[in-house]
Amino acid sequence: MERVWDYPRPPAVVPCTRRVRVQAAGEIVADSAMALRVLETSHPPAIYVPPGDVRADLVVPSPVGRTTWCEYKGTARYLDVVVAGRRLEAVAWTYPQPSPGYEALRDHVAFYPGRVDAAWLDDERVQAQPGDFYGGWITADLVGPFKGPPGTAGW
Repeated sequence: MERVWDYPRPPAVVPCTRRVRVQAAGEIVADSAMALRVLETSHPPAIYVPPGDVRADLVVPSPVGRTTWCEYKGTARYLDVVVAGRRLEAVAWTYPQPSPGYEALRDHVAFYPGRVDAAWLDDERVQAQPGDFYGGWITADLVGPFKGPPGTAGW
């Protein structure tokens, strides 16, 4: 069991030892055995897939140029999935120029499990982190409580 309250702050970047798969609009858009996990106090891990393991023909920059800023990792840019003319907006994000200490995340793609059809670690279908801001992946071996639901923003 992993307790999210034992994760560090600032966040740590560690290898993901499990196979990562993401399905959106009926297509597998990412499949990797080389992903990274970002571990941060009170959060389920966010999973970052190397760019070579993401379907570049389906995952494209969001047209509005939406960005957010993380005090640790820097400026995130958002990505959409486009399949058969259908666009799923802001299903993922990336750090094209991450802050010092987070260079390993450069151009990796992190998917929101709640904004895609399904996401798996090995054969386990993950649950989405509560709320609409964070993109953590909840698995059976993870112990919370998790930041994200209403009332937890100040944690």
